[in-house]
Amino acid sequence: MQVWSQFAERVSGEWNGFGADFSNQGKPIELPQFVVPQAYQDWQVQLFDWHTQCPTLAHPHTHVLQYNSIQLYPTTGCDSATRYSTNERKVGGTGTNTGLAAFAYESSGSYVAVWKKKDNLLELEYCLVSPQNYQSRVRIIQLINVLDNAVAKMKLRIIRIFLEHWYGPFRNGDQIEACTILNSAFASTAPMAALEVTGIWLGSKAVATFDASNSEIVRELSDDKEQSSPSPRDGNSTVLLPKKLWCSLNRGERDETFLSEVGWLIDDEKAITSSCLISSSAILKASYRILFTIVFR
Repeated sequence: MQVWSQFAERVSGEWNGFGADFSNQGKPIELPQFVVPQAYQDWQVQLFDWHTQCPTLAHPHTHVLQYNSIQLYPTTGCDSATRYSTNERKVGGTGTNTGLAAFAYESSGSYVAVWKKKDNLLELEYCLVSPQNYQSRVRIIQLINVLDNAVAKMKLRIIRIFLEHWYGPFRNGDQIEACTILNSAFASTAPMAALEVTGIWLGSKAVATFDASNSEIVRELSDDKEQSSPSPRDGNSTVLLPKKLWCSLNRGERDETFLSEVGWLIDDEKAITSSCLISSSAILKASYRILFTIVFR
């Protein structure tokens, strides 16, 4: 319970920033034209980023987490931002969101959530908190098509990124002005270079396993007892993204497994990575092994 209390303290609050969608090749997806202010259309400016909010509340003594991922209409200047969409999420307790398959958390405020959605769609949500600043985080979401309901036929559909900054205690999403958002639009900035990922990485691992042997869907990430082995990366199978981010979805070492991974390069020699190994012949019976790692080159 102590780790959960630390997690709750770090994750709770009002988070704001910018969010954007990317293709499975890492290309930014332009916002729908009808949400773009007329001034930007007159200036022929393309917009790729939403203003975003994510009011989050974790109860320190019960494994219950609630958060709303909110997209705000883009504005010019410091106008008050208006909600375009709200995606409500709840983990633990009664009324847990339908479709939550696994949730693993770490004391820093980082977590991984696996959501089963309609139409054979799987959503892997990774939240990575900067070890240098606990008020700065990134959420990387992979939307994955599961063809024929089989893990062996998984295809990355969309990558969704939120760059967020903590700006106060939980207030259930008070209205904000656009100019109070601390981060800046990022979707059309240059992706990281392949050479920045390439190399041999090594680090300690925290792990949570979800399978038929346990019924809990909310679990703490615990130190992996297996000896950590070097992880070579060549950058060829990696989707390179802005803000020193990357992700991948590849076949695992064994048949009927797929490995999803995201990473955030903190500096030239240090990165945070998180991964989810999915194994089973049918997604409805899949098991998940989630890893959270701070690695060094």
